[in-house]
Amino acid sequence: MIFRKLMAAGLGGGLLAAAACGLAPATAWADEPAAHAAPKVELVLDVSGSMRARDIDGQSRMSAAKQAFDDVLDSVPQGVQLGIRTLGADYRGNDRRTGCKDTRQLYPVGPLDRTEAKTAVATLVPTGWTPIGPALLAAADDLEGGDGTRRLVLITDGEDTCQPLDPCEVAREIAARGVHLVIDTLGLIPDASTRDQLTCIAEATGGTYTTIQHQQQLSSRVKQLVDRSTDTVVTPVATRGTAACTGAPLLGAGVYTDRETFSQNRWYRVAVRPGQELRASVSVFADRAVNADYGVLLRGVTLHGREIVRDDEGGTGRTDAVSAGIRYPKPSADSGTPPETVCIEVGNSFSAPASVKVTPGLPVELSIDLVQSPDQPSDVAFRGLGRGWWLLGLLLVTGVVAGLFSGWIARWLLTTERSR
Repeated sequence: MIFRKLMAAGLGGGLLAAAACGLAPATAWADEPAAHAAPKVELVLDVSGSMRARDIDGQSRMSAAKQAFDDVLDSVPQGVQLGIRTLGADYRGNDRRTGCKDTRQLYPVGPLDRTEAKTAVATLVPTGWTPIGPALLAAADDLEGGDGTRRLVLITDGEDTCQPLDPCEVAREIAARGVHLVIDTLGLIPDASTRDQLTCIAEATGGTYTTIQHQQQLSSRVKQLVDRSTDTVVTPVATRGTAACTGAPLLGAGVYTDRETFSQNRWYRVAVRPGQELRASVSVFADRAVNADYGVLLRGVTLHGREIVRDDEGGTGRTDAVSAGIRYPKPSADSGTPPETVCIEVGNSFSAPASVKVTPGLPVELSIDLVQSPDQPSDVAFRGLGRGWWLLGLLLVTGVVAGLFSGWIARWLLTTERSR
């Protein structure tokens, strides 16, 4: 009984000490960042008559799209508000004016009910026209409001059939609104003109274009784009690499865009301080027809030409982007190492058929991050109570000891009082 009382006193002291320092489990940190606003994504699906074509893994384009949507809806990240809009799903006639208004919201942007969304998609039948421009304008309105990221994923197998409303100009108009809406485009077995139009739409808003030839490829790519909506909004900065490290642009942490001609190498520089880790990744996008078997090189080199780290990745024509990434930890200042400028080389081994233009160059997206090296303590972890589990444990142990001691003193005083 005495032991139970002492332990109760000690546990109470520990909890009081934790609460006094703001460490009680139910207590939120005053300086913790506020919850991120919910990202919004709308999938815009072409349901025009051409989606009947049976050229994706032996099934129709519409069937492949439905299967992909089933996979995607099962894996939407928690908190993402997702909607679905169709184009060409309802009007079967030949009146152009009516056909070019044929877009509707199949499932509203908001918290996802997977069963309801899947049921809605299952009812779709390839029907009418391809009003891409009107669908983009309507989808932009669907995604209005809120402070979270906004992403529109367009899945189509053909060009817009509602000119003169040019969907590329529509995308530029949406970008000019300053609402940070990114449009990604996916072309199902596209011809050259469809590919050009979808590439233009994507580039106008900082999005990506992907050619789709298989159902699994469609599922994977849409999942990636939906997942990407949870990333913090970063506006890419245009830069221009040089033919050598000398005179190359000096880059800080951020995302950068450039263009690189076929089989070209470009250079950039990054200043790395002691105790930092350089993390860099690059993606080179094939925005036109290219020969199979290609690769991307990313490497870090010292100013004297010594290679520090490298990565090279290859492709075989089944995807429109190849990515590579490197990490380079800089020893801490305690080891006597000075700051260092690292030369970053981006190269590619793409080639194109004789009929394909090689200018402008291929789109390049380069991401640079400078973080505290994993083996270096972060200053934040030692500032402010409660940062780090070791501090939590120390305070709890201190509280338990203080509680036991106070319980023993209280019992001793009570015994002394009774003996008088």
